Amino acid sequence: MRSDNISGVSEEILKAIIAENNGEAMAYGGDDATAFSEKILKNIFENDDLKSFNMVSGTATNSLILATLSPTFGAIFCHKNSHVYGDECGANEFQSGGAKLVTLDGENGKLIPSVLDDAISAHIIGEPHHSQPAVITLAQSTEAGTVYSLSEIKAISEIAKKHKLKLHMDGARFANAVASIG
Repeated sequence: MRSDNISGVSEEILKAIIAENNGEAMAYGGDDATAFSEKILKNIFENDDLKSFNMVSGTATNSLILATLSPTFGAIFCHKNSHVYGDECGANEFQSGGAKLVTLDGENGKLIPSVLDDAISAHIIGEPHHSQPAVITLAQSTEAGTVYSLSEIKAISEIAKKHKLKLHMDGARFANAVASIG
C-alpha cells in the first residue's frame, strides 16, 4: 500500500483538467469549483454555515487545519495508529507551533469514547506548564479501514462539546466512508 499521490494523473482526470482550462477563474476560494464543492458539502453535512477550502494534499490540509484549531500549547487527541500521528512526520506539531498530539488506544483504529473522555479529564486544566486540551481528531475511514458509525461520531462529538474542544475529521477517505454508511 502506498500513497495515492505517487502516480501520474489518469487520462480521465487529465481530460477534465484540460476541459476546465478555458479562461480565467477567481483564486483563493472565489472560483466555481470551490463554490460547487461547498454546496455539496453543505448538503451532506446539513450545515449552511460550512466553509470549504480545497487544498493540495492531505498532510497540508490536516496540519493547517489543526494549527488553526489548536493553540501552540494545545493537546490534540488522536488514535495511536492515526494518519496524523503515524504518517505526517511531525507536520501537525510544526505547523501549530508546538501543539502536542496525544495518542490513545482503541480497537481497529477507532477512538473509544470512554477512553477519550478519561484522557481529556486527566489533563490539568489551566496549568501553564501542561498542554491544554484543544482538539479531537479522527479519520473517517481509519488507517485500519474501519468506519465510525454515526452513533460513534455523535458520542465523540458530545465529548468534544462537554470539554469545549473542537472536533476535526481527516477526510482523506471520507467519500469511501459516506458510501459505506450511506
